[in-house]
Amino acid sequence: MRNPISFLKEEYDELARNELNWKLRLLQGPSTPWCVVDGKKVLMLCSNNYLGLSTHPKLKEAAIRAVQSHGAGSGSVRPIAGNMDLHIELERRLAKFKRAEASLVYQSGFATNTGLIPQLVGQGDLIVSDEFNHGSIIDGVRLSRADKAIYKHVDMQDLTRVLDEAEEHNPHHRRILIITDGVFSMDGDITPLDEVAKLGEEHGAMVYVDDAHGEGVLGEGGRGIVSHFRLSRDQVHVEMGTFSKAFGVVGGHISGSQELINFAYNKSRTWLLSGSHPPSVAGACIAAIDVLENEPQLVQKLWDNTRYFKKAVIDVGFDIGRSETPIIPIITGESSKAKEFSGRLFDDGIFALPIVYPMVAKDKARIRTIMNAAITREDLDFAINTFEKIGKHLTIL
Repeated sequence: MRNPISFLKEEYDELARNELNWKLRLLQGPSTPWCVVDGKKVLMLCSNNYLGLSTHPKLKEAAIRAVQSHGAGSGSVRPIAGNMDLHIELERRLAKFKRAEASLVYQSGFATNTGLIPQLVGQGDLIVSDEFNHGSIIDGVRLSRADKAIYKHVDMQDLTRVLDEAEEHNPHHRRILIITDGVFSMDGDITPLDEVAKLGEEHGAMVYVDDAHGEGVLGEGGRGIVSHFRLSRDQVHVEMGTFSKAFGVVGGHISGSQELINFAYNKSRTWLLSGSHPPSVAGACIAAIDVLENEPQLVQKLWDNTRYFKKAVIDVGFDIGRSETPIIPIITGESSKAKEFSGRLFDDGIFALPIVYPMVAKDKARIRTIMNAAITREDLDFAINTFEKIGKHLTIL
């Protein structure tokens, strides 16, 4: 009789043969610019901890205080007995920061997209999605059972075509949802959200933006992509984000109208049926908002580092693609070169991972670097010199 779980090993072995399996490295200590990974001291250039907040003293102190006052866990899901005053305060502070009527905090960014998208639209509706959207959006779209149309990456002419065709659909779709990443995590480019919002308004569509990589990076004081384009909540109906990147902690969230929040916490099963954040997480997230409001120099330092590193790697001859943000891909072309490049970087004291096919096109493999406000100019010079040396050795330059 065949073993019913033999496919597990077979499929993993196939991934390993094609070098598509994740080989996890071990971070031994905090996520800081210089950290210990697999026993080796390295410069971290692949963390989403854009502002260095995961080790900020105010966040650590707030987490400890929250444990002392509220315990280690919440004890329940929020709709039953796990709705703590810290959760309410976090949502109040987030809405104020985002300049929205209200906000709602989810357990993770992935839970936000997979929990909310299928409730906003369903059978008889249409989702219009950028072709390079994040996997959590893709899964949320699949769960919705709505019709879907994909438009070419950040191509507003193609988005217009899709929306025009939708108007001719018979029978008419009940609702249309345009959904896009704000900052795209592989290339570091930004969606033209102002144009997306304008097209949404013209076609009577809801607009949903996943701003996971824009918060703490774009907009006034790091308020994100809606602030960056100076858009109103009538133009962008759902602004989704996470606490796990620039905020330095963990969790997902949405901001928008009070009606959106009322709808979401009554309908999203990922919110309704998952345990609420431990007090330490909620406390640290509140402290992260405090830091963003009171230490704007962190966002400025992030962009100073970004501009310095970008100019230097372009000057030595690297291709950084479409990057407009602190996500800076160093294009190597072949997947094998990206993997070798990453290995040599690690040997020389830099931790930056290769991104290869099928995550990107076969000829667009890259080392994806991510800037951090806590990195010094000396650190950047070390990184630039190391990249140049290895790039020449591998005949990329």
